[in-house]
Amino acid sequence: MGRVQDKIALVFGAGSVGRGWGNGNAAAVAYAREGARVVAVDLRLEAAQTTADVIQSEGGEALALAADVTAPEQVQAAVEAALQRFGRIDILHNNVGMNLSGGAIDASLESWRKVMDVNMTSVFLACKAVLPIMVAQRSGAIVNISSLAAIRTIGYPYVSYYASKAAVNHYTRAVAIEFADRGIRANTIMPGIMDTPHIYQQISGYYNSIEEMKTKRAAIPPMKHQGEGWDVAWAAVFLASDEAKFITGVELPVDGGQHCVAG
Repeated sequence: MGRVQDKIALVFGAGSVGRGWGNGNAAAVAYAREGARVVAVDLRLEAAQTTADVIQSEGGEALALAADVTAPEQVQAAVEAALQRFGRIDILHNNVGMNLSGGAIDASLESWRKVMDVNMTSVFLACKAVLPIMVAQRSGAIVNISSLAAIRTIGYPYVSYYASKAAVNHYTRAVAIEFADRGIRANTIMPGIMDTPHIYQQISGYYNSIEEMKTKRAAIPPMKHQGEGWDVAWAAVFLASDEAKFITGVELPVDGGQHCVAG
């Protein structure tokens, strides 16, 4: 307990698209369970408030906000609200992400731009707003949620998703090096095959049934089961904590060993 005690964690994408634990709401709650005060931000205020309610029910402190992470003024407003409430930001956690089907020929320009905006521009906007605060503090930890799809294709026709997540990885490396001597660390988590509410919203259409999806996906990682939101959440807590004080610019796979195998 207390691995991020008294730190202020700003979590973009802190809600869930359905019932259960996704990467975002699990991370927000995990930060709180380890002592952080959490600003939970989601496109839907209701989703952010649900996460904040869980934190508060467990004795933690949380502020729920709504923001479209592709809108600079809304990102800035969320950052300013966090500062007004808590006075500082120690952890920036960027979890927002989406995928739209399409290969290199059939993906539309509109879908390409939307995925790039949601997955990559959102990270740029959040970091642009928060980094000056961390520079002034001379401390801070940024955790960006990417995907194993950043370094390999994963069997779905998601060309814009692959490209956007690869961009998140390299952008995070650039931030890590630019601010390494100013007390700021930036790292990326690459989830693999995960059983989260997200897959039932955006991936299930590729299978004949939910059970087929779960069975086939579970067979892919060497560990022969899917991960869960809490696996990503606890990795994020580690990277944001002082336990990782000499770790920056890394891409941490949370994937049951899938990054080690071909195909």
